[in-house]
Amino acid sequence: MKAAFLVAVLCAALLYTYTAFTELTFMTMTGRLGPAFFPRIIGVLLVVSCLYNLVALARQPSADEAGVNGGRGDWPITAGIVGLSTAFVALLDVLGGPIAMVLFLFAALSLLNRDRLVQNLIISLLLPTGVHLLFGVWLKASIPQGLIPLPV
Repeated sequence: MKAAFLVAVLCAALLYTYTAFTELTFMTMTGRLGPAFFPRIIGVLLVVSCLYNLVALARQPSADEAGVNGGRGDWPITAGIVGLSTAFVALLDVLGGPIAMVLFLFAALSLLNRDRLVQNLIISLLLPTGVHLLFGVWLKASIPQGLIPLPV
């Protein structure tokens, strides 16, 4: 099941990367970085990480997944992350990008990393703050502001 999921993600990552390299321009007419800069980096990193995980999975000794976690596998955690992702997208325009990211990261990390509350809180505050400063302030990219915009 993990291999099938990784292959599906790899196919999506290859399509995304192909689009980033063929449809988007790397540099603008003024010589500044264009809209393909970050998508190309993200696409290549996605493809590399999928290939790495497929190789690592192939080297692992096979285990009976039906006996893992009482026969449930990782489905409850997967369903939780899908629900959190859906809530994140729904709240993005209401709360704004930075606040929705903080809430999503804290909830997701609390689900995946249960025993480290302080670490989860620090990561969920610092990462969206960095994204907001990088994209919203420095690069002047549009980030959803929400009903109450954050001061810049």
